[in-house]
Amino acid sequence: MPVRPILAATLLAALLAIPVRAADAPHPGADAILLTIFLRHDQSRPLGELEAQLDKNGWFTSFPPAGTEVVSWYVMMGIGQVVTLRVPPGQLRAVNLAVERGAWGAYRTEFYPTYDYQKLWEEQRARHQKP
Repeated sequence: MPVRPILAATLLAALLAIPVRAADAPHPGADAILLTIFLRHDQSRPLGELEAQLDKNGWFTSFPPAGTEVVSWYVMMGIGQVVTLRVPPGQLRAVNLAVERGAWGAYRTEFYPTYDYQKLWEEQRARHQKP
């Protein structure tokens, strides 16, 4: 197995063991992880064909699966779409199945465990500002 998937799997396993802070979770006290999914467009096919494939696969009605929350969803021109979900660990399989059943054929997919660093970065930056 290539190093990259091994590293991603190791990081995901570690993150599954660490709950998101309660303030970041979908419901106070709920355990959740952030998961970023790259949906890379199949550039060999026109957009209308990709959308028809997604519709045929049921993508628009099955993603995101119940119990998960979309934190952000961006289009990266020339790349595809980047979706970050808040996922209770018990819903990880449902996310994987929704992507496999709905997105494959239109997108190449990549999954990355994610965490919100912005507040920490802002705090560190403020500490290092010259008076």
